[in-house]
Amino acid sequence: MSDTAPHVAWKGGGEDVIERAGWIARASPALAPLMDPAVFRTPGLTDHDAVVCWGDEDGDLAIDAYHLNLLAREQRPFEATDLAAWQADMAVSNQEAADLLRTSLSPFNAWKAGPRAVPAQVAMLCRAMGRDPLFVQAHYRPRKARLAPDAA
Repeated sequence: MSDTAPHVAWKGGGEDVIERAGWIARASPALAPLMDPAVFRTPGLTDHDAVVCWGDEDGDLAIDAYHLNLLAREQRPFEATDLAAWQADMAVSNQEAADLLRTSLSPFNAWKAGPRAVPAQVAMLCRAMGRDPLFVQAHYRPRKARLAPDAA
């Protein structure tokens, strides 16, 4: 685990280990001081404990609890039960789910059966589709029911 993956205990209960290296590296040049482990290891709380800050409470070195929670949710393991819940939320068949994930039915069924973790790229795609219905609509192609041949 890196210096940027602290253990976070939430006020309402629950805990996460949140990797913030990507946030620090990509969010803003103003966050560059957080690349220094000595600075990063000295967080504080402000705004009624709703913001983690480093240094000046009114400075740029901060992340609010909402965005910290978003990072945590994105980084949590995505398992077979999560995939089944995603499929139910999308209201798609196994084949339609596999089609949406751009895979064949066999790997989809294997992921759904567990116990191995769902691949990270599949988890990211499922989470993105769960957040944005338009994303699903743009890529969903319903399977057509097969018609019985005409009787002679």
